[in-house]
Amino acid sequence: MAEAMLTCGRIRPVLVASGQHETMFEQALDAFGIRPDVRLNIERSTGSQPELLGELVRVLDRQLIQRNPSMVVVQGDTTTALAGALSAFWRKVPVAHIEAGLRSRDLHAPFPEEANRKLIAQISSLHLAPTKRAVQNLLAEGITGPSVVLTGNTVVDAVLSIAGRPMTYSDSRLAALENRVRSKQSRLMLVTVHRRESWGPPLAGILASVRDVLERHEDVEVVLPVHPNPEIRKQIMAGVSGVDRIHLTAPLNYLEFCRLLSIAQLVASDSGGVQEEAPSFGVPVLVLRDVTERMEAVEAGCSMLVGTDPLAIAHHATRLLNIPPLPPENRPVNPFGDGLAAYRTEHAIASLLGLESADSMAPPVLRTAAAGGE
Repeated sequence: MAEAMLTCGRIRPVLVASGQHETMFEQALDAFGIRPDVRLNIERSTGSQPELLGELVRVLDRQLIQRNPSMVVVQGDTTTALAGALSAFWRKVPVAHIEAGLRSRDLHAPFPEEANRKLIAQISSLHLAPTKRAVQNLLAEGITGPSVVLTGNTVVDAVLSIAGRPMTYSDSRLAALENRVRSKQSRLMLVTVHRRESWGPPLAGILASVRDVLERHEDVEVVLPVHPNPEIRKQIMAGVSGVDRIHLTAPLNYLEFCRLLSIAQLVASDSGGVQEEAPSFGVPVLVLRDVTERMEAVEAGCSMLVGTDPLAIAHHATRLLNIPPLPPENRPVNPFGDGLAAYRTEHAIASLLGLESADSMAPPVLRTAAAGGE
């Protein structure tokens, strides 16, 4: 989105790094050659959500006083997004919310994200919805009119913009694995798991299913990036460390992750972003959650909601691995966008701020068939 703003030249973005998920955030920015304009210094001792929210509000409020922005843009449903929206609202600065309208209708799954995004919706001036379903969710909550704009999701822009870029893996095992996959000696199953509701028994079931899949398919290899949270790491290491043909790695940078995603035959993940990224490559997703706020992918045939039962995961993984991958022309269209969400977002913000020539620079309207719904 920052690139779209700089290209259009009528909005000057200031990118703030909050410190939440710092390593993964920095890795994502590195893929695009972007550096934050501001790095927040937050003090954390307990690691609790209340502590994080309080610290973020404190330091963000200071930035708002210093910079006096025309608008604050928050993305997604993290505690950082909630803190940014609250800080701006209290200073009477308009809030634009990217990925507005996603709903699971279960406050405990995903937790605390479902509550975060519903709270952000109540104080936003501009709701940038990724899909038609997201627009309808906002309408059901009484949020409608010109403040709701159907944009598609910027994550699709990101994944399409870097697909196929030259890169070098930081882990030599992955380069060797890619060679085996491309020469059809192996098939790749990519597994990501990190959500709080997956910790404990659900994660144990997921790991058991991974072992089962490997036993059933001798040509399948698994890449599982290990989340930095020490509790998740400890459980993963105990559950699959030493299992043949499973590659446990450090968190992957965005270029590495997208490259592996593009060559995978199957993805199993509890991540929301993966559900949006994988359809761009025609890779089916087993969603390791009981509910998802991204039902568009399920309805389009891009993903399947399987929960964390090991028998169900292994069954559906085996079924999909036994089906030849669809050729590109027969793959479902990614329901989350067409790669122009950032420019639609820039245009919506420029229009709200009353900038000149906003109408003349409008990008094409997103086709609803590519955004969920009829």
